[in-house]
Amino acid sequence: MIQLLRALWAYRGFIVGSVKRDFQLKYRNSMLGAAWTVLNPLAMIVVYTVIFAEVMRAKLPGVENTFGYSIYLCSGILSWGFFAEIVSMGLNVFINNANMLKKLAFPRICLPAVIVLSAGVNFGVTFSLFLAFLLISGSFPGFAVLAAIPLLILLALFAIGLGITLGVLNVFFRDVGQFFGIFLTFWFWLTPVVYAPGGVPPGMRSVLELNPMYPLIQGFQQIFVYGSAPDWARLWSIALLSVLSCVLGLYLFRRHAGEMVDEL
Repeated sequence: MIQLLRALWAYRGFIVGSVKRDFQLKYRNSMLGAAWTVLNPLAMIVVYTVIFAEVMRAKLPGVENTFGYSIYLCSGILSWGFFAEIVSMGLNVFINNANMLKKLAFPRICLPAVIVLSAGVNFGVTFSLFLAFLLISGSFPGFAVLAAIPLLILLALFAIGLGITLGVLNVFFRDVGQFFGIFLTFWFWLTPVVYAPGGVPPGMRSVLELNPMYPLIQGFQQIFVYGSAPDWARLWSIALLSVLSCVLGLYLFRRHAGEMVDEL
């Protein structure tokens, strides 16, 4: 672990440069450029607020806040989007960087770091707008917002571990990428992002409990909707799963690194 950290620090310039390049390429040939980073999430927040808070008057049980459901929806979608972006980037990281892997000598652990930081930059912009909305609407959760930091770390660990594991498999079996795209859609709807668990039939609720993303998403919603810290006891299992997924991803990559370059 210490060697990995030293490698990341030694190649910090390469990592930051890669993140910057990815950000610039994303908005290349766009008239508004990086402004879209702000406009897209801003439009999402406005639409959800207008439709669910003002038009549909959607309410959550036990929540009197007019914007309660909008906040519930935004917090769930933002955290899910952060997870999905990291996993999707990890799924294709070796295929998309095939030329770099063949021609350049650098610690391969830099690639997961680039993924997390790139997704973190996008999430940071959107999350900042969300916090601004909470402040303006008088719905800011106070010091409970600090509980989102360990949740984000846990979410990123689980996502990058899963992404790298799938990324290695995707090099040898390209169907993995196609299948996971479909699976991710089902996974989203089996996670209480747009609906409250209380409205799910009891039999289905037991299925939701098996979903590792369920306690994570609920944790974010608990913070921003109810202004309280999540139930940390429910997160021990996902913490263990996150560590195991990272270990598995690193193991598969080290074991098949040479074969991957030949396959690519």
